[in-house]
Amino acid sequence: MNLILWRHAEAEEASNDLARQLTAKGHRQAQRMGAWLEARLPDKYKVICSRARRSQDTARALTEKFRIDPNIDPGASYAAVLAAVNWPQAPGTIVVVGHQPTLGEVASMILAGAPADWAIKKGALWWISYRERERVGEIALRVAMSPDLL
Repeated sequence: MNLILWRHAEAEEASNDLARQLTAKGHRQAQRMGAWLEARLPDKYKVICSRARRSQDTARALTEKFRIDPNIDPGASYAAVLAAVNWPQAPGTIVVVGHQPTLGEVASMILAGAPADWAIKKGALWWISYRERERVGEIALRVAMSPDLL
């Protein structure tokens, strides 16, 4: 399984959290990261995002085909995200477009075995792989990329 944790790009401030839109900078961040991802993803992959507009707009920089799941919403627990993607049993590649601090907690849980306040910058992604080799599970961080590096 490949799990890509993609934090939504920079968004405007608004009183309705789920309605916040990407800023002009956020659109540029999402477009750069979406293009980078598109060049590296396998032919078949799934994208899951929250009900937040900023999450969906970030996902659209990669594809129009995504599933909205409230288990990815702002304030979701790392356990809800891991259950939503069926980590590590799900086959293939799943891109989760979500929020902090949840995505950082998901990454720390997978890579270090405990939830911690790991920061994932706006528009950045972490690509984590899981495979079984000789009946032993192996987890690897393949990429941690920020849009300002593209």
